Amino acid sequence: MTIPKRVRDRLAIGPGSRVEFELTPNGEVVLLKVGEDKPANRFDALRGRAGAGMTTDQIMALTRGET
Repeated sequence: MTIPKRVRDRLAIGPGSRVEFELTPNGEVVLLKVGEDKPANRFDALRGRAGAGMTTDQIMALTRGET
């Protein structure tokens, strides 16, 4: 389903977001965002994302184009 951008922006929803539809007594359909708690701050959203991968030397070599 495609949800218009201005509606997505207003509800802060994106790919994978959960939504519900409710039908009001007067026949209108209401779209609600569900199931997500907003992180306390922008950094909390990134916590736990990094994993063991490359060493510092490998990262530096990649950055320098030495691969």
